This record gives sequence, structure tokens and C-alpha cells, in this order.
Amino acid sequence: MASQNILILTSNTGGGHRSAANALENSLTSLSPGRILVKITQVLEEAHYFSRKAADFYNFLLRDHQDLVKYYFWAINKLKPNESRLMFKSAMGYGMRLFEKVVPNVIVSVHPMTQHFFSYILRRLHLQDKIPLLTVVTDPYHGFWKGWACDDVSQYYVASDHAKQQLIDFGVGSHKIQVVGMPVHSKFQPVTSDEKRYFKQQLGLDADKFTVFVNSGWIGGGNIPQIYEALLREGSQAGLDIQTIFLAGRNEPLLAKAHELAQSAHFPVKVVGYSSEIDHLMKASDVMISKLGGLTTFEALSCRLPIIADAVTPPMPQEMQTAAFLEHTGAGMMLRQPEQIVSVVKSLVTSPSQYHALRDAAGIHGRPGASDIIARDVLRYLDPAMPA
Repeated sequence: MASQNILILTSNTGGGHRSAANALENSLTSLSPGRILVKITQVLEEAHYFSRKAADFYNFLLRDHQDLVKYYFWAINKLKPNESRLMFKSAMGYGMRLFEKVVPNVIVSVHPMTQHFFSYILRRLHLQDKIPLLTVVTDPYHGFWKGWACDDVSQYYVASDHAKQQLIDFGVGSHKIQVVGMPVHSKFQPVTSDEKRYFKQQLGLDADKFTVFVNSGWIGGGNIPQIYEALLREGSQAGLDIQTIFLAGRNEPLLAKAHELAQSAHFPVKVVGYSSEIDHLMKASDVMISKLGGLTTFEALSCRLPIIADAVTPPMPQEMQTAAFLEHTGAGMMLRQPEQIVSVVKSLVTSPSQYHALRDAAGIHGRPGASDIIARDVLRYLDPAMPA
């Protein structure tokens, strides 16, 4: 096997799809160094004006109107723009140029809005029997987008039996579905106590103080800024003995506001904008406050990092079962009012047994290594002799 090309389809609608694409690229190039080329393409942003605006609108809702995302979800499932022949034809020029540039031997989708378009391209080029179309579902449990299901996908990789059953309910044959876990990058790993102290010191924090990571995600928004503000305001009044890392993502106004709020806190606060080293922030932390994104959740669990999950707005349909999983396994806690954050954090700081139970449950259910399992199977489409 030499000089073969793998095309990964994704979009920056939230950060999880991009994280999955990066994890797979890392696994593929590590397992077959120098023998393949991987191209990651942001399909919705690059294909057409309308698909780019749809992606922008989704991110706007995710950042500023999280309570309305469920209606977007309903509309996409009902109207199925990802299966529109008119949309396919309008974006065909982009697809053809991409094929001519990359000349893919395998196509891997990590986004539910891309399968049908590339299935259409393969059929137009009479390549559907020559270039495998594979899909990695980045929603870990049932209740996800119908767009994941496409008749022309050769193989699906899912995180759980629940996700497999959802695809079957959508009409996908069970023989096409492998349950492997979430495609988490290999850099998300547990650390020793000494290593955790090191990562705290690298951020200019106290190596021994309980550290709360407030993660507003790639887009920087939702309910997390309110939770952060409540933690600083009421935590300072309550005399919480903690330190905090706040990730603002790609939201510059939020970054500025977070810095301003940090000035009045009575405990140390490290404010970070966009970061490509989320694993370092997780490894420096003792607990993470976050929205229930599928990849983010399992990246944290792979680091043995317990989660305080944002349930101030009811989770999106594809995230409801992740919330149930965290509560059932004891790897996380649900936060239903921003003002509850101080009592929740205080209970973890003052009750080591409760905290250790959460951390141990997170470690049990992290299941790292799925990205390598998927990558090995993808490579066997290029070289059937690739070892399992």
C-alpha cells in the first residue's frame, strides 16, 4: 500500500466533529506512517453559500439560543436538506473539484449532513462500487440526527449498542454497523498525581489546589457563561477553596467578559481563549463543567475527569441519553440551575469520598482506543492484509 488518499468529511458545527476528524487523522497516519495522505475538508463551510449559512446559524443557536436548537434539530430531520437534489446539484462543482484534487481511495464521514451528498457524487461518477464511503457516528446514543443513515454507506462505526439500534431503526442493516466506542484522540489519557500537578503549574496555577475547568466549548456560549458567573460571584461569597480554568473558545466578547469577571473573584482564575490543547486543560483539572457534547464528554472520561453537565436547558435530543448515561454510571452530575454550581462544587471539595467515586466511575467508562480500532479497519479497505 503506497501513496493512497483518505478524505475525511466534517464541519465546524460545534467542536466534536472536528475533534473526531483530528483523532482519526492522528490514528491513520500513526498506524501507516508515510503510506497514506489524509485530507480533512469542512464540507458545509466549503460546499455552498446556503450550507455555510446553515452551519453558521446552527453555531449561532448553540452559542446564543441553546433552548432553540431542538427546533433546528426537528426542522432538519423533517425537511432533510442533506438529501435535497437541488442542493446536490448546486454544490456539485465543489464536489468535483474536491475529487480531482484529492483523488480519494476511501471517504470517511464524521458528520450527519455529508453522507448523502457524497453518495450522490460517487453515483454520478460511477464510483460507488470502487470508493468505500464509511461513517463514524459521533453521537454516542440513540435520539440522533436521521441524516446519519444513508443506504450507500459501506460501514458504520458507533459508540454503543444504543447507537447501533438507532441506525437499525432508521433502516441501516446491522451487518454494516460495528460498535467500537467514541473516536477520542490518543492524547486524552489519565495522568498520575504528579503529572496533574505539572499541568497545573504549566498554567500558572497552584499545583495542589482543587481545579474546576469551566468549558464553554469551541463556539463559546450556551449556558456555560452564566454558570461561570455564578461560580465566581457566589463561590467568592461562600469562600470556596478552589481555582478555575475558563475556556471561552472562539468567542472574543465572551473572552473579554470572562477576564473582567475574573478580576473580582476571590480565588485564582485562568481565562483561556481558543485552545488546541484541550487535553492539557483537562489533565490540569479535577472536574469539568461542560455542555454534553458527545466527543467532549468522552474526551473527559478518557482523562478520568468527572463532569458537571449543563442541564440548565434540557439537553438536545442527541444528548439526552448521554446525560442519562452519566447519571446512571455515576461519572457525572447534572446541573439544572446555574446557582446550584457552588453547592455542587463545594460537596466535591469537602467530601473526598464522593469526588473519588465520580473520578473512578469516569475512569471505568472512558474506553480510549476506539480511534485506532476504526483507523485499522479503514486501512483494511486499502490493504486487506492490514493486521487487526
